[in-house]
Amino acid sequence: MNVQVKRVYEKPADSDGKRILIDRLWPRGLSKNKAKIDLWLKDIAPSAELRKWFSHDPAKWTEFQKRYQKELDANKNAVATLQGQLKGGPATLVYGAKDEQHNDAVVLKEYFKKL
Repeated sequence: MNVQVKRVYEKPADSDGKRILIDRLWPRGLSKNKAKIDLWLKDIAPSAELRKWFSHDPAKWTEFQKRYQKELDANKNAVATLQGQLKGGPATLVYGAKDEQHNDAVVLKEYFKKL
């Protein structure tokens, strides 16, 4: 599986392959044309409760990863959908968070390495 992660605000590149937005909310100030999203998979995103609890606080990162992975384990349909999308060649999980090290795309990439 050739999977990358990238902020949705970064310029799309041919090497991105299929661009899959994995956030529940559409990124602020970004048009659909400029984002060049091939698939918006809202259902794979962390729950609203988990997202609000985490609030991109690096001190909560370890616990966020555990809780989000638990949500993914229970969300078999969304996981299967994303897994099917990732099989067809290069893909990029795009996200809106400013923090490039502590976000749901990083957790997803690691989660799918283990499947």
